[in-house]
Amino acid sequence: MRLRILAAIAALSVAALTGCGGQGTTGGTGTLRIMAPAAVGGGWDQTSRTAEQAIKSVFPDRKIEVFNVPGAGGTIGLAQLAGEKGNGNMLMTMGLVMVGAIEQNKSKVTLADTTPIAKLTEEYEIVVVPADSPLKTLADLAAAWKADPAKVSVAGGSAGGTDHILAGLMAKAAGVDPKRVNYIAHSGGGEALNALLGNKVTIGVSGVGEFAEHVKSGKLRALGVSSPARIDSVDAPTLKEGGLDVELANWRGMVAPAGVSDVDKKSLIDLVTKMHDSQAWKDAVAKNGWIDAFQTGQQFADFLTAEQTRVKAVIAEMGLVS
Repeated sequence: MRLRILAAIAALSVAALTGCGGQGTTGGTGTLRIMAPAAVGGGWDQTSRTAEQAIKSVFPDRKIEVFNVPGAGGTIGLAQLAGEKGNGNMLMTMGLVMVGAIEQNKSKVTLADTTPIAKLTEEYEIVVVPADSPLKTLADLAAAWKADPAKVSVAGGSAGGTDHILAGLMAKAAGVDPKRVNYIAHSGGGEALNALLGNKVTIGVSGVGEFAEHVKSGKLRALGVSSPARIDSVDAPTLKEGGLDVELANWRGMVAPAGVSDVDKKSLIDLVTKMHDSQAWKDAVAKNGWIDAFQTGQQFADFLTAEQTRVKAVIAEMGLVS
């Protein structure tokens, strides 16, 4: 009898600590943990920490922990999330990069092993060079690529991710075999930035928000953006204006572990919806040049299914998967 009582007390203690049953997701005692499955300084890290501050602006007493699990295009973090099955106090930031990485890395854990919560933003890509680079325009880049693809090193995020896909599409538009792109993958935007500032690579590709401030400061020079029209946050032509017929938008969202209860799922969706509606989030979206692309629940789940089919076809064409 005494053992049963002690077991019941222990169970109640764990529930109090983890915020089970959705209690912690909107201001309860449990800590909401947000995983950025990449290194510090990248888009997922930036999104996760922006979300943390926006949630706190709505729920000042909410305990939130952002942590990083870098590697393999987010699939290491995805595998770790699988170990949190049923945890209603966990979110993972993810996006287009992860869709490609799952295919390329032949990950045993897929997005089918998550609970879709919300799509948050879209963001166009920017192509940059170090400030003292001899490449002044996209035409210069295309000429250098044609002359010797191996000599044009491209810094970006994970292999098979948005940055890699854009580099391949640009090369193809320039008349270069995408399979010959000398792509150097980095686990976070911070690493790619250091490679650029250290003149260790020819060009860099990333989300506009990651490089825009460094372009404004003069440390980097923008050659072009992957949007259909010029954008306000950076002074650069579109890739199409520069002679490369390419458009591409990255996107980011949040998922929870598989197996969360309906109550927890609703609580997390409500939490992220309130975050999205906050002034702090709106201000960050404007500052970072993001595009509001909010959708939740089943609508987001359907979008994920369609994206997996689309991205698999694109990276297969680039020879990134067999």
